[in-house]
Order: sequence, then structure tokens, then C-alpha cells
Amino acid sequence: MKTSNSQWKNRLAGQIAPGLVQELDVYENEVALRKQGKIDEKVFAETRLRRGAYGQRYDNGQRNDGKQTRKLEYPEAPTKGPNTLWDAPGMMRIKIPYGGVNAVQLEVLAELAEEYSDGIAHVTTRQDFQLHFVHIEDTPALMRRLAAVGITTREACGNSVRNVTACPIAGVCHTERFDVTPYASALTYFLLGHPDCQDFGRKFKIAFSGCRDEACALVRMHDMGAMAAMRDGQRGFELYVGGGLGTVPQQARLFAEFLPAEELLPTAQAICRVFARLGEKKNRNTARVKFLISKLGIEEFKRLVGEERQILAHDDRWTAYLKDIDTTLKEEPLRPSSLLEIKPAMPEGFAEWEKTNVYRQRQGGYATVTITLPLGDITSDQLRAVADISRKYIKETVRTTVEQNLVLRWIPQGDLPALYNELRAAKLATPGAGTIADVTSCPGTDTCKLGISSSRGLSGELRERLAEKQFVMDEAIRGLRIKVSGCFNSCGQHHAADLGFYGVSRNKAGYTVPHFQVVLGGQWQNNAGSYGLAIGAVPSKRIPETVDRITSRYLADKQPGESFQGYVKRIGKAACKTMLEDLMVIPEHDAAPDVYVDWADAREYTIGDIGVGECAGEVVNPIDFQLAACERESFEAQLALEAGDASRAARLAYESMLHGATALLKQRVPVFAEDGDTVVGHFRTHLVDTQLFHDPFAGAKFAQYFLKAHEKWELTVSPERAHQLVEEAQLFIEASHACYARMQGAKR
Repeated sequence: MKTSNSQWKNRLAGQIAPGLVQELDVYENEVALRKQGKIDEKVFAETRLRRGAYGQRYDNGQRNDGKQTRKLEYPEAPTKGPNTLWDAPGMMRIKIPYGGVNAVQLEVLAELAEEYSDGIAHVTTRQDFQLHFVHIEDTPALMRRLAAVGITTREACGNSVRNVTACPIAGVCHTERFDVTPYASALTYFLLGHPDCQDFGRKFKIAFSGCRDEACALVRMHDMGAMAAMRDGQRGFELYVGGGLGTVPQQARLFAEFLPAEELLPTAQAICRVFARLGEKKNRNTARVKFLISKLGIEEFKRLVGEERQILAHDDRWTAYLKDIDTTLKEEPLRPSSLLEIKPAMPEGFAEWEKTNVYRQRQGGYATVTITLPLGDITSDQLRAVADISRKYIKETVRTTVEQNLVLRWIPQGDLPALYNELRAAKLATPGAGTIADVTSCPGTDTCKLGISSSRGLSGELRERLAEKQFVMDEAIRGLRIKVSGCFNSCGQHHAADLGFYGVSRNKAGYTVPHFQVVLGGQWQNNAGSYGLAIGAVPSKRIPETVDRITSRYLADKQPGESFQGYVKRIGKAACKTMLEDLMVIPEHDAAPDVYVDWADAREYTIGDIGVGECAGEVVNPIDFQLAACERESFEAQLALEAGDASRAARLAYESMLHGATALLKQRVPVFAEDGDTVVGHFRTHLVDTQLFHDPFAGAKFAQYFLKAHEKWELTVSPERAHQLVEEAQLFIEASHACYARMQGAKR
């Protein structure tokens, strides 16, 4: 029988900090009041989000037999009576600062996954843990049990400073300038619940990296990113601000070439104060700090932060958090170092695993081992196994990674064969960490309300296919990264991957077909050094063939020593798209019904009741051709951008949006002049004001891309602005496809 929240409250008395006890009591009362209808849902939504409690989708998360599709072999989610606060369970996000977790915490997570979830914990791309299928009335007890072992869910979601991430091998890395772990921890707890961080319009993400050239913590795609730097023997940070992925990604901009370490906390506080004061509050689509910096310019933003820093009242915590920084969170080995002795009778599969999952630390005789978690999932029994192993071989020095894995640090190299055997017994010895088979994925249509296509289903399929042949691949292919997002929001980090995919849909003859946009040219290294662009949408079921074709062509045509990014840049986006054009064609439903079914779902994606052909062929609405032409214009804008012609790229991107709007309006307005002002006027009246164009997940965001491009048109634009317009045009066209499907009565 499940222990009640009140019982846990009494049992854990004295194990939780007094201030946190009071906060959890307040939250528990808010849950009760919301259940009684005494708190408005909009108000409570922000309350629960700031404590890590999300809603969860169930429509595309069901198989035709009614079971959850999180993974076909998973058990059904726990069920409760009808008197729940939500109609269905939700998701609980659990903050793990810099990814650091110990054995007791792993065991508590295992218990919570069994008691409140489906027995599965999920590691995210921000080093958090998530539990799905959690009921809202269970969340106070869950939070108390986490708090008793030093874990909080506070500000894991909502308009707040999210989990602070850091390189998982910080402190043992060969190329780092210094260990950033204690600084990431200090900033985490300094900003947690800080009054200057409670009035943001959107979330704020921070990352720390010990070096510049590796992927580490992907500093350049964060709202604030800090790379370790040294100057005259003094520690500091190369500080970046204003990065972000989302629908339209933006590279972070250099804020300071060298920020002394003692200025880290007050400067972060000043940045948060400027963002809270001047950031957008009403329109969530432009409320991230990257939009504020684009509006003000980086120099003006730096000036405002400098002014704010000067007027900040002194806070003893600025230095208290950094006191004894060299001993704070200092790790030590459990066992003496030893070297790996290769013997003829090594465990089966050890050589392959050791090649991809073992990193030799800079401390001689020790290694860091990556535990590969397919799609970031780990069972309760496996969590307990990791806890036991971490006590046996190391001093519980375990971390999560942004690639949804776990790492064990300070393993004596001589213990690797024995460790491998124990991991294999727990089904945790999958090789391929950091290779093309180690696919990253967001939850997608399994549980996310924003999911369009099944990112986990596709990722699982790719992972299975690639794992079978990873050790016979050329090294140039094996080292590539694949990232998959279920929609345009880039939670799977598709923009920063060698091969990125994000979910979209297309409508054909009354049927809605799951697709993925193919994104090429992103760079995982150099802390997310560059972002890719979408070159075209391919039906979901053809993405594995797409991966095979692209990688085969690269291997066959690359020049000696040429990277994948270099190859894509050399041959150009037009050639990349040409190699996939036949895969982009949607076959007739009766000829290939499997194309109309998404991965990990036995049902047809959606079924419409129009498109019946007449005589010898189907009657094709002209808008199908018009929207296809818009996609062509958008792609031509990419080619212009690639060629360095920013002005032409911007013009083509704008025109693709103008022509998309015109095509849609012709379904509503019989006759109208097709000049820009007239189209914009009709677009507002017939598609925006009526909310017909509003995306179910993004609202009016995509409409605003077109309206603002028209309103603020410039003949000369920077390459950065042109890149942004190209991204926005592609998303506007995707929204136009969805709007047309709604016009025709097709379901997404």
C-alpha cells in the first residue's frame, strides 16, 4: 500500500531544511486549493511548473490497444480513480545540477519511479531526470522524498533559471583549463529562488564548459554560457549570452573575453535583473533573452548589465559560495589506480565497449566510463545496480550527460573488465557511446503535448539499425551525431547535430502524413559551434533510408580528412537536397500505407475524408503547387545565404512567406490585389484575427514572423538577420501546410 503524503511528511521531519519544509507545505496547500477549485488553473500552472510538474499528452501516446507507447515493451502506466486534479497523469522534472548524483539519490529515484511512475526514469538533454505518468496529488510526497536526499525540483520548469549544466568529465578532462564543477554548483544555488530571478518572461538556461574545442556543455547555445579561461594565472570565464535553439536558433554572443571568477555570481545576477526588467512579458514567442539582446544590441546590453552591476548591494554569498573553491566538491578515488591488462580471455564484447565507452582520465591509471542509456531511459532495478556499482568501485561519483547517458568517474583501469561484467549483468553495457548509434531524442508524441512526429520511435529505430553495424563503419561515419526532435522546438538539439531531424506533417489526399525535416550543417563540437538548416521534409518512415544515403554519399565523395560539415558546405545545400528528392515524394496511400503510420504506433497517423479522385486521376488543389513553390523559394533563400548573398536570401525568405499567405488567402478571399500591404491586411483579418492560422502548439508565433518581416523590411540585412529570416520562413511554411490541412478538415 502506498504511503500517504502526510505519512511521508511526518517520517521525513528533520531530514529537510526548514526553509524547504515551509515551501513544500505551501505547495501542498496550493494543490489542495486547486483541487477544490479555489485557485485559478492559470495561476496554479505557473506554481506547479516552477516546481517541476508538467502536463502530459495521451492522444498520440496510445497504441490501438490502449497501452502507452513510451516503449512498446513497457508496462501500462499506473492508474488511479477518477477524482484526480488532472484528467491524466503528468511528468515530474527533477533538477540535477551539473549532472552530479550519488548512490542514495539513485536509489530514491528508483523507488519513486516504481511507486509513482512506470518504473522508468528518463535522463534529459539538460542532465535532469524525468518521471512520467505522475499524478499531481502525489507530487508533494515525491518532492519531500527527494528533498530528504538533497534533490530539488524547484525551478526545474517555468519562467525561471533552469538546471545549470556542465561538462560531465569536468575535473578529469585532458583539455580543460580548470574544473568548472564547483562554479556551476555555486551559481546553481545562488540563483535558486533568488528574488531577482522570479519575474522572467521565459526560461533562462546556463551552461559551463572547461574548454573551448570540445562539445562539453554546448555553451554557445545557451542564454548564458561560461567557458573556463585563464589570464595571468587567474581563473575566469569567457562569458557568452543570448544563445538558444528553439524554433529559430541563435548563437550566443561574446559578453566578456575574460570575466574574473569572483565576478561570476554578481554578473549573473545583474544579467538576470536586466532580463527581468526589460525582457518581453506579454508575447512568450519573443520573451527569451536572445530576443532582448537582438533588440538592444550586444553593446547596449553589456552597458545596461554594467550599470546594474555597479548598483547591486553587496552580497556576502558572492564570495561565500566560492570560498575554498579548490576543495569544494573535490572528488577522490575509492581504489588505488591501476592499468588495464589485456588478457586473451577478456569478457565477450569488452573490446568493443571499451573502445567507445571508456575515457582515460588525465589522472593516470583512472578512467571515466559511460553507461549508454537507449533514449535516456533507465529502469528502477538498473538505477539500483548503478548505485551498488558506484559504492563498490568509486566514491559515488556519478553524473548524467546532455547526451542522455550516465558516467562513472574514477574507475581504476584494471577494474574495467570486472565493472563491464557487472554492467552487462544489469543490461547496461551497451557500446557505442558518443557514436552515430548514440541517438539523442526528445519525448516527442509519446508524452509531449507539442510533439508532431514520433521522435522516440524514429530514434529507437535508427539506434537499433546503426548499432548492428557500428563496428564495421568507417570512423568518419561512426563519429557523427544524430539528434531528433518531435517538433520545431529543438528539445532534441537537432540544430547542433551532424544529422538533425525535427517533426512536421504534410497533407496528401485527405491524409496527414508524419514527416521529419532534415537538418544538415550543425556542429556538435566547439560547444555547438554552428547550427544547421533544414533542407526538406521526408516522410518519417523513410528517414532511416535518408541516413543511409547521406552517410554513404559522404563516405564515397569526401576529400581526404574532410569533415561532414566541410563536405556539406563544399557540395552545397542544393546537392544535398537533390540526393533526397525522390525520398520526399509521398506515395499514394494504397500503394504504401505504412508511410501513413508513424514509428511506434500501430494506428494510421490521421485519416481525412477528402481527396477522392475523379475519372482517371485525382483533382489537385492549386494550393498544393503553391505551397510547394514556397518551399522552393525558401530553399533558394538557403542557397543564397550559403553563397554569401544575405540580401537576396532575406528577400527570397520574405517572398516565400508572402506567397504562402497569398495561397492560403485564395481559399478564403475570391479576389484581391496581391501586393504585400493588401496580403498582410487580409492575412490579419481572415487568418490571424480568426485564429485559423494559429498553430495549436505555437499560437500566433509563426504568423508574426511574416507580419514583422513585412513591417520592418530592410533592403540590406546582416548575414545573421538573413539566417533568422530563412529559419522563420521555413517555419511559416510549415504552419501554412498545417493551416491548409485544418481548412480541409484534416487532423494533425
